[in-house]
Amino acid sequence: MKKVLGWILLFLLVFWIGTNPGPAADVARGIGEGIGEIFSNIGTFFVELSNG
Repeated sequence: MKKVLGWILLFLLVFWIGTNPGPAADVARGIGEGIGEIFSNIGTFFVELSNG
């Protein structure tokens, strides 16, 4: 059942990207920027931690 659900979700994702490439790219860009900001903040935390 999990495998079937996974294939259905993958199909829907590909269909959505194919029919709405602009909004899909915006979503992907937003996710990428969010992940980048998280790693940047983690780096800042460790720099501040090492500076005492």
